[in-house]
Amino acid sequence: MERPTGVTILAILAFIGAGCLVLACLLFLLGGAMMSSMSAFPRFGMMAGMGSAILGIVLLGLAALYIVIGLGLWKLREWARILTIVVAGLGLLVNGFAILGPLMTFHIIFVIWRAIILGLDVWVIVYLFQPHVKKAFGATGV
Repeated sequence: MERPTGVTILAILAFIGAGCLVLACLLFLLGGAMMSSMSAFPRFGMMAGMGSAILGIVLLGLAALYIVIGLGLWKLREWARILTIVVAGLGLLVNGFAILGPLMTFHIIFVIWRAIILGLDVWVIVYLFQPHVKKAFGATGV
């Protein structure tokens, strides 16, 4: 069966997201190295550098996950559809709690941004449960 257009878009967005995460990883690693070498307080610089390195490694792991998801969606693998639903569900939880957080109530722009992301996560989940999309992935249950 032919790949639905929405799945192609999701796969391309996963690849773009992975590229952005790799760039962010490199920036955190570079920034951490700069902070650790330029800090007037060596212990603070070391802690900041290690924190940036850990965050950079986490971002690199997320980039790898997005590449795997993108390849799976591109090849219409059922596990990629399920993994995308799980990641979008986690995004719903994280962004839902972020909207309810005390810091977001003072910045309407952030609330609107989180609401847009929530809407996109809902769209992804609903789209991936559409019968024609499930059929393209070869899903029999779910």
